[in-house]
Amino acid sequence: MPLLNAIATPYAEAFLQVCEARDESDLAFQQIKDILAVWESSDELRQAMTSPVLEPAAKKAALELLFAEQVTPALLNLLRLLADRNRTAVLDSVLNRYLELYREMKRIALATVRSATALSDDQQAALRRRILQVAGTESVDMDLTVDPSLIGGFVVSLGSQVIDASLSGQVRRLGLALARTA
Repeated sequence: MPLLNAIATPYAEAFLQVCEARDESDLAFQQIKDILAVWESSDELRQAMTSPVLEPAAKKAALELLFAEQVTPALLNLLRLLADRNRTAVLDSVLNRYLELYREMKRIALATVRSATALSDDQQAALRRRILQVAGTESVDMDLTVDPSLIGGFVVSLGSQVIDASLSGQVRRLGLALARTA
Protein backbone atom coordinates (compact mmCIF):
# COMPACT_ATOMS: atom_id res chain seq x y z
CA MET A 1 0.00 0.00 0.00
CA PRO A 2 2.86 2.50 0.33
CA LEU A 3 2.89 3.07 -3.44
CA LEU A 4 -0.84 3.71 -3.46
CA ASN A 5 -0.44 6.16 -0.57
CA ALA A 6 2.41 7.86 -2.43
CA ILE A 7 0.04 8.45 -5.35
CA ALA A 8 -3.05 9.39 -3.31
CA THR A 9 -1.48 11.64 -0.67
CA PRO A 10 -0.32 14.54 -2.91
CA TYR A 11 -3.76 14.81 -4.53
CA ALA A 12 -5.53 14.61 -1.16
CA GLU A 13 -3.21 17.14 0.50
CA ALA A 14 -3.55 19.60 -2.37
CA PHE A 15 -7.32 19.22 -2.38
CA LEU A 16 -7.47 19.76 1.39
CA GLN A 17 -5.48 22.98 0.98
CA VAL A 18 -7.88 24.19 -1.73
CA CYS A 19 -10.88 23.35 0.45
CA GLU A 20 -9.40 25.09 3.48
CA ALA A 21 -8.70 28.21 1.42
CA ARG A 22 -12.31 28.22 0.20
CA ASP A 23 -13.73 27.24 3.61
CA GLU A 24 -15.30 24.15 2.01
CA SER A 25 -13.45 21.34 3.82
CA ASP A 26 -16.47 20.35 5.95
CA LEU A 27 -18.75 20.27 2.91
CA ALA A 28 -16.16 18.35 0.87
CA PHE A 29 -15.84 15.84 3.71
CA GLN A 30 -19.54 14.98 3.50
CA GLN A 31 -19.64 15.02 -0.30
CA ILE A 32 -16.65 12.68 -0.48
CA LYS A 33 -18.35 10.27 1.91
CA ASP A 34 -21.38 10.35 -0.42
CA ILE A 35 -19.23 9.69 -3.50
CA LEU A 36 -17.49 6.81 -1.74
CA ALA A 37 -20.87 5.31 -0.84
CA VAL A 38 -21.79 5.35 -4.53
CA TRP A 39 -18.34 3.95 -5.41
CA GLU A 40 -18.76 1.07 -2.93
CA SER A 41 -22.31 0.25 -4.04
CA SER A 42 -21.72 0.35 -7.81
CA ASP A 43 -19.66 -2.40 -9.42
CA GLU A 44 -20.30 -0.77 -12.79
CA LEU A 45 -18.79 2.55 -11.69
CA ARG A 46 -15.70 0.89 -10.23
CA GLN A 47 -15.22 -1.27 -13.31
CA ALA A 48 -15.60 1.69 -15.66
CA MET A 49 -13.20 3.91 -13.70
CA THR A 50 -10.55 1.19 -13.38
CA SER A 51 -10.87 -0.06 -16.96
CA PRO A 52 -7.76 0.43 -19.09
CA VAL A 53 -9.97 0.30 -22.19
CA LEU A 54 -12.04 3.40 -21.44
CA GLU A 55 -10.39 6.65 -22.47
CA PRO A 56 -9.75 9.33 -19.82
CA ALA A 57 -12.15 11.70 -21.64
CA ALA A 58 -14.97 9.15 -21.33
CA LYS A 59 -14.24 8.62 -17.64
CA LYS A 60 -14.20 12.39 -17.10
CA ALA A 61 -17.54 12.78 -18.90
CA ALA A 62 -19.07 10.00 -16.77
CA LEU A 63 -17.84 11.58 -13.53
CA GLU A 64 -19.20 14.98 -14.60
CA LEU A 65 -22.56 13.45 -15.51
CA LEU A 66 -22.79 11.59 -12.20
CA PHE A 67 -21.53 14.21 -9.78
CA ALA A 68 -21.62 17.72 -11.31
CA GLU A 69 -24.88 18.64 -9.60
CA GLN A 70 -23.98 17.09 -6.23
CA VAL A 71 -20.49 18.41 -5.48
CA THR A 72 -18.64 21.67 -5.17
CA PRO A 73 -16.75 22.97 -8.21
CA ALA A 74 -13.46 22.23 -6.42
CA LEU A 75 -14.38 18.58 -5.88
CA LEU A 76 -15.59 18.27 -9.45
CA ASN A 77 -12.24 19.70 -10.58
CA LEU A 78 -10.42 17.05 -8.53
CA LEU A 79 -12.48 14.31 -10.21
CA ARG A 80 -11.72 15.82 -13.63
CA LEU A 81 -8.02 16.05 -12.81
CA LEU A 82 -7.90 12.40 -11.77
CA ALA A 83 -9.58 11.44 -15.05
CA ASP A 84 -7.27 13.66 -17.13
CA ARG A 85 -4.20 12.13 -15.49
CA ASN A 86 -5.57 8.61 -15.88
CA ARG A 87 -5.76 8.17 -12.09
CA THR A 88 -9.41 7.16 -11.75
CA ALA A 89 -8.30 3.68 -10.70
CA VAL A 90 -7.08 5.27 -7.44
CA LEU A 91 -10.03 7.64 -7.05
CA ASP A 92 -11.25 5.89 -3.90
CA SER A 93 -7.75 5.94 -2.41
CA VAL A 94 -7.44 9.69 -3.01
CA LEU A 95 -10.85 10.38 -1.49
CA ASN A 96 -10.22 8.10 1.49
CA ARG A 97 -6.87 9.79 2.06
CA TYR A 98 -8.64 13.18 2.10
CA LEU A 99 -11.00 11.84 4.78
CA GLU A 100 -8.00 10.67 6.85
CA LEU A 101 -6.21 14.02 6.53
CA TYR A 102 -9.40 15.93 7.36
CA ARG A 103 -9.98 13.80 10.47
CA GLU A 104 -6.38 14.32 11.59
CA MET A 105 -6.68 18.08 11.08
CA LYS A 106 -9.99 18.32 12.94
CA ARG A 107 -9.03 15.74 15.62
CA ILE A 108 -11.93 13.47 14.71
CA ALA A 109 -11.67 9.82 15.71
CA LEU A 110 -12.89 7.21 13.24
CA ALA A 111 -14.89 4.38 14.76
CA THR A 112 -15.98 1.47 12.62
CA VAL A 113 -19.08 -0.07 14.16
CA ARG A 114 -20.51 -3.40 13.06
CA SER A 115 -23.82 -4.31 14.68
CA ALA A 116 -26.10 -7.32 14.36
CA THR A 117 -29.05 -5.04 13.61
CA ALA A 118 -29.38 -1.37 12.69
CA LEU A 119 -28.82 0.87 15.70
CA SER A 120 -31.53 3.35 16.69
CA ASP A 121 -30.71 7.04 16.99
CA ASP A 122 -30.65 6.74 20.79
CA GLN A 123 -28.30 3.75 20.62
CA GLN A 124 -26.03 5.60 18.20
CA ALA A 125 -25.95 8.64 20.47
CA ALA A 126 -25.10 6.53 23.54
CA LEU A 127 -22.41 4.66 21.61
CA ARG A 128 -21.00 7.94 20.29
CA ARG A 129 -20.69 9.31 23.86
CA ARG A 130 -18.89 6.16 25.00
CA ILE A 131 -16.54 6.18 21.99
CA LEU A 132 -15.69 9.83 22.66
CA GLN A 133 -14.67 8.90 26.19
CA VAL A 134 -12.47 6.06 24.96
CA ALA A 135 -10.98 8.04 22.05
CA GLY A 136 -10.27 11.15 24.09
CA THR A 137 -11.26 13.42 21.20
CA GLU A 138 -13.95 16.03 20.85
CA SER A 139 -15.58 14.40 17.85
CA VAL A 140 -16.08 10.96 16.33
CA ASP A 141 -17.01 9.85 12.83
CA MET A 142 -18.87 6.55 13.06
CA ASP A 143 -18.90 4.19 10.10
CA LEU A 144 -21.94 1.98 10.76
CA THR A 145 -22.57 -1.37 9.09
CA VAL A 146 -24.99 -4.18 9.83
CA ASP A 147 -23.44 -7.64 10.17
CA PRO A 148 -26.03 -10.32 11.02
CA SER A 149 -23.24 -12.86 11.65
CA LEU A 150 -22.64 -11.12 14.98
CA ILE A 151 -25.95 -12.65 16.15
CA GLY A 152 -26.42 -9.83 18.67
CA GLY A 153 -24.55 -6.79 19.96
CA PHE A 154 -21.79 -4.88 18.17
CA VAL A 155 -18.07 -4.61 17.49
CA VAL A 156 -16.30 -1.24 17.55
CA SER A 157 -12.89 -0.70 15.96
CA LEU A 158 -11.20 2.51 17.05
CA GLY A 159 -7.69 2.67 15.67
CA SER A 160 -5.93 -0.44 16.92
CA GLN A 161 -8.50 -0.91 19.71
CA VAL A 162 -11.35 -3.38 19.23
CA ILE A 163 -14.32 -3.56 21.57
CA ASP A 164 -16.25 -6.76 20.94
CA ALA A 165 -19.66 -6.66 22.60
CA SER A 166 -21.21 -9.15 20.20
CA LEU A 167 -22.88 -12.44 21.01
CA SER A 168 -20.65 -14.27 18.52
CA GLY A 169 -17.59 -12.78 20.27
CA GLN A 170 -18.87 -13.94 23.65
CA VAL A 171 -19.44 -17.45 22.29
CA ARG A 172 -15.94 -17.48 20.77
CA ARG A 173 -14.37 -16.32 24.06
CA LEU A 174 -16.35 -18.92 26.00
CA GLY A 175 -15.17 -21.64 23.61
CA LEU A 176 -11.54 -20.54 24.07
CA ALA A 177 -11.94 -20.54 27.85
CA LEU A 178 -13.43 -24.02 27.77
CA ALA A 179 -10.63 -25.25 25.50
CA ARG A 180 -8.00 -23.99 27.98
CA THR A 181 -9.59 -25.83 30.90
CA ALA A 182 -9.87 -29.15 29.07
